[in-house]
Amino acid sequence: MNTVNHATLEFLREHRLVPVVAVDEADDAAPLARAFCDGGLPCMEITFRTAAALEAIRRAAGVQGMCIGAGTVLDARQCVAAHEAGAQFIVSPGFDPDVQHTAAQRGLLYLPGVVTPTEVQTARRAGLRAVKFFPADTFGGLQTLKAYAAVYPDIDVMPTGGITPRNVGEYLAMSNVFACGGSWLAPADLRKQKAWDQITALTRETRLRLPPRSS
Repeated sequence: MNTVNHATLEFLREHRLVPVVAVDEADDAAPLARAFCDGGLPCMEITFRTAAALEAIRRAAGVQGMCIGAGTVLDARQCVAAHEAGAQFIVSPGFDPDVQHTAAQRGLLYLPGVVTPTEVQTARRAGLRAVKFFPADTFGGLQTLKAYAAVYPDIDVMPTGGITPRNVGEYLAMSNVFACGGSWLAPADLRKQKAWDQITALTRETRLRLPPRSS
């Protein structure tokens, strides 16, 4: 079993939610990170979907207590750049052995996206025991995760894609879900308005509505 950065995985498991954000303006990264921290959620995934991503990771990583992940990592070069900017975990849309190798060399948690049983087993054979299920709603959502829990009891999953305040509780109630990723905690309109207090309030409200942890 690959135990690379077990502490980061446990940190995400403890907090249960991972906001996923495409940051358009690097200046927004630190205030956004502080808004999440003030709401009791000191973690965030910043995706490589904008030109500002790398600088945003660097600035958000400078916020005390914040655990920053780099998302939409497509190759080893991006993995290296993200780590050097301060990322503590790496998320990719699919499994990439080069990204896994690079992340492992640098002591980073790697969460590749999987959908099919073949993809789950590919990641498992590579030594991974935590993966991202993406896009969750498009590929069966809760029913697929229920089936995977039965046949892959040693695989922990972070579903992402179509997770909303209405269904996040159902996902977190699944025995094989360690956290959920989602973009609703930092809506684009609130970020455009620099409404950091509202994002803090939304984060706090969402956390209070989460179901009890499964035993």
